[in-house]
Amino acid sequence: MPDIALDFPFADPPAPGAVIEVAPGILWARLPLPYRLDHVNVYFIEDGGAWAIVDTGIGDEDCRAAWEALLAGPLAGARFSRLIVTHHHPDHIGLAGWLCDRLGVPLQTSLSSYLGCVNISLSPGAMEAQTYRDFYRSHGMSRDVADAVLTLGHGYLRMVTPLPASFRRLVQGDRLTMGGRDFEVMTSEGHAQEQVMLHCRAANIFLPADEVLARITPNVSVWAVDPDGDPLGLFLRSLAMIEREVDAEALVLPGHHLPFRGLHKRTRELAAHHVERCARIAEACTAKPQSVADLVPLLFPKVQDVHQLGFTFNEVHAHVNYMIYRGDLHQRSHNGIERVEAAR
Repeated sequence: MPDIALDFPFADPPAPGAVIEVAPGILWARLPLPYRLDHVNVYFIEDGGAWAIVDTGIGDEDCRAAWEALLAGPLAGARFSRLIVTHHHPDHIGLAGWLCDRLGVPLQTSLSSYLGCVNISLSPGAMEAQTYRDFYRSHGMSRDVADAVLTLGHGYLRMVTPLPASFRRLVQGDRLTMGGRDFEVMTSEGHAQEQVMLHCRAANIFLPADEVLARITPNVSVWAVDPDGDPLGLFLRSLAMIEREVDAEALVLPGHHLPFRGLHKRTRELAAHHVERCARIAEACTAKPQSVADLVPLLFPKVQDVHQLGFTFNEVHAHVNYMIYRGDLHQRSHNGIERVEAAR
């Protein structure tokens, strides 16, 4: 049976301050982000005469203003029941504290999402510790890029409002009944720890957060706090789980870009993308040993911005760790720099 091509049932996103009904009882809105990826999707699920909110945008004045426009416009007079946050990245959790206070709703998210946000918010300078600096430098990162990466915690703090003092934990297998429909909680790994996804089997609707996006590949990175982790392996396992559990024809409501159908085609494209990157790394490491920094321009030749270089470095590192665990690469230290070579 041939793969189903991606189908985009909505040609355009909602305008600022507007919503689109993407399915009975589910509304879609967009909030602005000050990045190259210039928006995040948020959703409203009918919940017994009120609305459950999924995700928040970052904690800046533009996002607050966008929320006020929604609350004064299409959502004027609406009641809200809960805020569901999918993961700890600031574009998804940044306004959680402000919204919970503004609307008087409880927060529901995974333990990893809550504690991940609290950890960075309470100790943003900890990322600058010498242990982390040594980690990046030992894999070939230049001093200026390392300095930029190690200040990312301060940037996070500026994008996140203080979380509520308590929350309700969501775990894999939970069922949330909203609007007479059951949404199963699924959690994924790789892009973010214990990322919350929602699956309504009866309506064939899937909210994967940032695990499956139609136009870009989600960032999958190794971070200094977990230097030997295998986030790419976890990400690929999560894609396989999604393909097993969610129908190929499901309406996918992602964290960014347009809703689409053709889920299995996209999960396979994402997996193939990473297989291709691993093949390029293997070829380079057959010619000679390479540090993670040596491999960055191979996979990201156009990236020059120092902060983006940090993200690309961490993503390349995810591929290297995955290949080490698979036995495709061996790692050796020489003059304080870790390099990998193809297994013979």
